[in-house]
Amino acid sequence: MIPLKDENPSRTVPIVNFFFILANIVVFIYLKYNVSADNQQLFLQLGFIPYEISNLVDIYPKDLVPIPLTIFTSMFIHGGWLHLLSNMLYLWIFGDNIEDRLGHITFLFFYLLCGLFAALVHGLVHINSRVPSVGASGAIAGILGAYLLFFPKAHIKTLFIVFVFAKIIKLPAMIVLGFWIITQVLSAYAEYGIHRGGGGIAWFAHVGGFISGLILAFAVKKKENEAVIR
Repeated sequence: MIPLKDENPSRTVPIVNFFFILANIVVFIYLKYNVSADNQQLFLQLGFIPYEISNLVDIYPKDLVPIPLTIFTSMFIHGGWLHLLSNMLYLWIFGDNIEDRLGHITFLFFYLLCGLFAALVHGLVHINSRVPSVGASGAIAGILGAYLLFFPKAHIKTLFIVFVFAKIIKLPAMIVLGFWIITQVLSAYAEYGIHRGGGGIAWFAHVGGFISGLILAFAVKKKENEAVIR
């Protein structure tokens, strides 16, 4: 299932969400077409490497930023056009409603916190991995978790594909996002059994980001309910 569009209009202009989308695209184009170093070296210099964080050791090649900041620089780096566009599609569809619900400034910190927690979960599972992790998917997973809590019944236009059969159907967010997180959990479990040192897709970062988004959204919702009762 590939989400294409939600039927959940925002009341405000999602300027922070636009900024994140634009920043990811600009950074990708700049690094791909204007930097002489190859992608692998840039991933090692700006990506999140669990071994570096857990040991506070800068392994070769030397990072371009202080080691702790690679958690955040890694969120704006992508491995290819497909990686970038798939992440930006999810951010475009679901990010505006979360920004609308949280407000611009809160959404900015929410996004970065989800990315932080996603990286830490990935790092804890693969604590000695020297494989760099890059991409915005951990932070975006947090947005999906919040969306599931805030708008479980919102209709999502989804491309449903089974072998050669393809059709666009409307499904509630709880089905689309529920299916998404189940596949991430199963993939994380399978990946841990095969590649305990890390590698490939950072499934645990997706799971960690999603859970952090759920928790933060629940805290916001609880605070809103307490304010109404008072």
